[in-house]
Amino acid sequence: MLFVGDDWAEDHHDVEILDSDGKRLGRARLPEGMAGMTRLHEMLAEHLDDADLDSDTGMLAVGRVVVGIESDRGPWVGALIAAGYQVFAINPMSVARYRERHSTSGAKSDAGDAHVLAEIVRLDRSHHRPVAGDSELSEAIKLMARSHQSLVWDRTRHLQRLREVLREYYPGLLDALAAGKLQLADPDAWELIQSAPDPDRAARLSRSKITAILRRNRRRNAEARAEQIQAVLRAPALRQPPAVQAAYTTIAVTQVHLLNALASQIPTLEEVLGQGFGQHPDAEIYTSQPGLGVVLAARVLGEFGDDPHRYTDAKARKNYAGTSPITRASGKKKIVLARYARNRRLGDALQQWAFCSLRGSPGARAYYKQLRDRNIGHQAALRQHANRLVGILHGCLKTGTLYDETTAWSHHTIQAAA
Repeated sequence: MLFVGDDWAEDHHDVEILDSDGKRLGRARLPEGMAGMTRLHEMLAEHLDDADLDSDTGMLAVGRVVVGIESDRGPWVGALIAAGYQVFAINPMSVARYRERHSTSGAKSDAGDAHVLAEIVRLDRSHHRPVAGDSELSEAIKLMARSHQSLVWDRTRHLQRLREVLREYYPGLLDALAAGKLQLADPDAWELIQSAPDPDRAARLSRSKITAILRRNRRRNAEARAEQIQAVLRAPALRQPPAVQAAYTTIAVTQVHLLNALASQIPTLEEVLGQGFGQHPDAEIYTSQPGLGVVLAARVLGEFGDDPHRYTDAKARKNYAGTSPITRASGKKKIVLARYARNRRLGDALQQWAFCSLRGSPGARAYYKQLRDRNIGHQAALRQHANRLVGILHGCLKTGTLYDETTAWSHHTIQAAA
């Protein structure tokens, strides 16, 4: 067997090849792209022979070349997998700890990290997870779901920035929106800001124009709301100096333009995401779970992947999800803590799933109530509830069956009755 450590950068890869005894067989800095990959194949071929090829397919026998790299995506990783190499994506935090075993001086180099990665997959690969063999459709769903989630997070950030800017120079507009029962995230609120981006223009804004804005967005009692908004906008208020106010006005309008662009692109991305998710063979199982709509289900599927051999049991899936707790025990002291080192995108999706399931599942509501009755906080209860939902999902995927309310919560119902 050959063990390869690959310390990657944007334009090059430092690689080192070891044999089963830890003897260095080769070391090089390879360029990114086809030329570098070809050179890596040539370096490995120097130490392989016909006995390393599968007699039926002519391809490299699985497991003869093991690669450790700090990434699980990209054309380079895809080419390594396509070549028949077994690839392990090593967490950079783990690499940092292993580096301390080889050097206590704090020295670091790309070539040194390549050696550490090679040693990790040579000695401790059983403690790490190989890159999953997810389908192309699953990878595409993950990319689309992550892009959609990023746009939603960007929208929230821009809304917070807009609110902060308005508080600095135009708090009367926030009061006017509250008087008209509008939220800053509403499109008519953005249109109102564009029509009156500063207190001077707001004071001159006519009631008919405010009414027209509300009617375009199908607001009830538009006339009464417009009267309330106009009254607040014309009320005396503290002002910033003219030059400062002009700068804030430009910033606020820019934020509104960005929010409008995001608002137009997010639904488009949702539609494409839904089409791709609907083609996946496990889509029906995911959407049968309480609280999982198409978008949220696509996020969960994309982050879990669809490799049937990736999770040996429900516990392994829960550990990857980050919903299962960790235990720290030393002597007589033992504490149970939440697992904060996890996939942040998956964790966010699971928290939303746990919250949404409370509305559509009596079993989920009863389980959540049991947790709260034990004086467990809301977030901790949602995390434990999500842990249970992940186990239910794993069982459904393993057996190829849809969610069943009675089966899913029968164990906890029996325990509660006892």
